Amino acid sequence: MPLDIGKLTPTELIRLVNSTPLGPVLSPTKVNRQMNRAGYRIGDGRTIHLAKYASWLARDLDKPKAPKQSVADARAAELAAKNDARRAAQDIGPLPEVEDPARRSRACEDFMFFCETYFPDVFYLPWSDDHLRVIEKIELAVTQGGLFAFAMPRGSGKSVLARTAALWAILTGKRRYVCLIGSAAARARSLLQGIQAALLMPNSLLLADFPEVVFPLQALENSAHKQRGQRYQGELTFPLWTSDKIVIPAIPGSIASGSVITVDGLDSNIRGQQHSTIDGRVIRPDLVLIDDPQTRESARSPDQTAKRLAILNGDLLGMSGPGRKISGLLTCTKIYDNDLADRILDRKRNPEWQGECTKMVYAFPTDEKLWDQYAQIRNESLREGSAGKEGTEFYRLNRQAMDAGAKVAWPARHNDDELSALQHAMNLKLRDEPAFFAEYQNEPMMEQEADILTPDQVAEMFNGRKRGEIPLACNRVTMFVDVHDKLLFYVVCAWEDDFTGYVVDYGAYPDQRRSHFTMRNATRTLGRLTQGAGVEGAIQAGLEKLVSEFLTRDWRRADGALLRIEKLLVDSGYLPGVVEAVKHKAGGAAMVLSKGVGITAGRKPMSGYRRKPGETHGHHWYFPSIRRSGEFRHVLIDTNYWKSFIHARFATVPGDRGALTLFGTKRANHALFAQHVAGSETYALTHGHGRDVREWRLKPLRPDNHWFDCLIGCAVAASIQGVTLGGVHQAIETPPRRKRVSLDEIQRRNRP
Repeated sequence: MPLDIGKLTPTELIRLVNSTPLGPVLSPTKVNRQMNRAGYRIGDGRTIHLAKYASWLARDLDKPKAPKQSVADARAAELAAKNDARRAAQDIGPLPEVEDPARRSRACEDFMFFCETYFPDVFYLPWSDDHLRVIEKIELAVTQGGLFAFAMPRGSGKSVLARTAALWAILTGKRRYVCLIGSAAARARSLLQGIQAALLMPNSLLLADFPEVVFPLQALENSAHKQRGQRYQGELTFPLWTSDKIVIPAIPGSIASGSVITVDGLDSNIRGQQHSTIDGRVIRPDLVLIDDPQTRESARSPDQTAKRLAILNGDLLGMSGPGRKISGLLTCTKIYDNDLADRILDRKRNPEWQGECTKMVYAFPTDEKLWDQYAQIRNESLREGSAGKEGTEFYRLNRQAMDAGAKVAWPARHNDDELSALQHAMNLKLRDEPAFFAEYQNEPMMEQEADILTPDQVAEMFNGRKRGEIPLACNRVTMFVDVHDKLLFYVVCAWEDDFTGYVVDYGAYPDQRRSHFTMRNATRTLGRLTQGAGVEGAIQAGLEKLVSEFLTRDWRRADGALLRIEKLLVDSGYLPGVVEAVKHKAGGAAMVLSKGVGITAGRKPMSGYRRKPGETHGHHWYFPSIRRSGEFRHVLIDTNYWKSFIHARFATVPGDRGALTLFGTKRANHALFAQHVAGSETYALTHGHGRDVREWRLKPLRPDNHWFDCLIGCAVAASIQGVTLGGVHQAIETPPRRKRVSLDEIQRRNRP
């Protein structure tokens, strides 16, 4: 059948062309590629017109060819194209126009309008008079400067106001660097997370009126990868979006361009904060917002309170750099009398802070009998599972009389199942009255714990007896030696059987021959006393002499009886080998090696330890077995417990059971000793394993505390000898484990 050159199939075309003397020149792949390139110019898509095909090949052959690129040039061109595409994708494009310039202008000058307009879902209740006063102070702090502190009832929205103020200050360009500070860094980060959520959430009005800030930040989509390459009009914007810092994108014409918001905690070092802008300038914080700068734990500690107050009045005021005044706003809630909030709000003690204290209830109702009936009805309703409905009905029927004389700060604050803000306040008061007055009234009923002794209190605990004199009722004398490179500190105590104690002697070896000295400035040292000896040799020689002298010394009791030191504990945590050598040479059975262990609330107390063979357990001390304790047998002491115990003894009134007193007749004679005992350490109250633990630690400047340690050792030595305070258990020797006996052995023993 003759071929139709106007309708050749691809196979027919290949066979026809390849039949010439030139041989194979076409392949199915090449024909398919040419058909795709030429389209319908050479056929109908399925068949090929030979003449059109030849004409198309001729034109394609005459077309000028592009110069062939090298592989390197091709890769460079491809890379350039990818970079151009990436830059185009990174560019956020044109910014939206400000939707309502008049609304934006008013919001920039009116903080309350800013809150109500852009965050109506947060500030949905009518403002109280206290809120209006606080908002006015916030405006002054942001726009004009100054330090303002407010104690507001818990739940009044002070934290939300603080973070909204930070956002307002940045968006309006009134401040370039805002630092948010909380009681801890984690608390401050939660404030920043609130600001980040406000910027990222679909807030159409905020985006509409502040597009130069909100639009670029929302374009990041909370992605660290996108913030590295974001561009506007081809230029990098250099934003930063992390858990503890926000840097506003650099947009030409934006009043907030390059502004910074950071977070920090009072428990960290807030000094030296600064930020380098893209134009090379260094900016420092010019507005600090402090939200609840104390925790319940820190409020109970005078030492932590003083430390945090020093940070607020020292480090914080210097954050803006030399020659510049910082603005600050502090919101707080009183927890205890004389806590941080109480001190910072007192203008007499802290005039730099303009303190103001607000309450939930400014006047309580006069008809207390009706409210007592309400309390009974409501409590009965709660017990029966009616959620207090009967109490609310009683209040509805008697509301006029029950409201008489009352004045609440925020009438709009109450729950849906309550009729008024007064009922809400009284319900809080009935639930927990001390917490209500502390957290909602800023009038704490509970005083801050005052059981941390002062050096003056310890120094005044003298009993008028001569040095070395043992009172008539005492039957035990104990001693402790604290070992150091330069000096050996020691204390000797006499004890009655009920832990009433008397410090009969204390000192340092070698004797410094002066009333005030420290370990650091000691001039007569063990090394100088033992010429040519090394550190360990000097300590061993001095300890041998001290132990020999005191263990062979007679201590005269008031009735003429002579007593000797029954138990002498020596600190072996530093050089146990040296202490053990002294025990064998001079100490004998009366001398015991000891080691302190700080048992925290997170650890099991010693009373919960499993008794093992060869161990002796006492009251917050125990002797491990030789196998567990290693080469040297020693007693382990729970120092956290015994430090609290010693402070409790000094806090006991002389004459009462368990009081601890000092020899002598003048407080000045014991000033240095008292500083060791009450001026060197403080504690933090912690909770764990169902118990509260005072965890003791040295104060920041690490003062000497060696006589404090010696007192602990003396008390433990007395406990080992059987001295008890009411309810304290005696030491219990763990019975030895029974030896395993084989069946063959039993049968052998039973044979006749």
